[in-house]
Amino acid sequence: MDRKREPAVSLLLYHVFKWSVVSPMLHGYFRGRVYNAERVPKQGSLVVVANHASDFDPPILSCSVRRPVSYMAKEELFKVPVLSRAIQLYGAYPVKRGSPDRSAIRAALAQLEAGWAVGIFLQGTRTPDGRIPEPKLGAAMIAAKAQAPLLPVSLWGTEAITTKGDRLPNPVPLTIRIGEAIAPPASTNRAELESVTQQCVTAIHAMHDLGR
Repeated sequence: MDRKREPAVSLLLYHVFKWSVVSPMLHGYFRGRVYNAERVPKQGSLVVVANHASDFDPPILSCSVRRPVSYMAKEELFKVPVLSRAIQLYGAYPVKRGSPDRSAIRAALAQLEAGWAVGIFLQGTRTPDGRIPEPKLGAAMIAAKAQAPLLPVSLWGTEAITTKGDRLPNPVPLTIRIGEAIAPPASTNRAELESVTQQCVTAIHAMHDLGR
């Protein structure tokens, strides 16, 4: 069993930010409910896959799974000295414009090897209703190469956090549901990647359909 986990300083920063900012917002302001958090492995490599409808999704997802989650970020952010160090400690990894698939996969694999949980939104971009109409195969590819389990998570209600013209986030109710871990594809064969990706989408949509 993989016993590696993220660096101690990253774990500390995660808990400071979680308990001082994200958790009070999620559970107080947004009246958030989180179901089945006990399904999340406390350590070891893990690919967390979810739907995506809001810029608030990454911290909400990390808070809900109760461990730091590493996400990709634009390469340009890593050229700002202080910001670069801060986001690296929080687990962000750079992705070059023009070659997102190759650079993202290499960086994500490095994070998984170091024991991080890597977060990937299956659609790749936000959708207005939180559904996943055209899932990408990157998460399954990364899971196959690392032989790391995939954990499907449904974020319900986040699409309503911000609407055009709002100055502050809307205090809408949020519900996060965590599914059963899904075994990684045995290989990078496209048919296997598509099959496992669809398993993840089906699990997320089933949880999302439960609503509040």
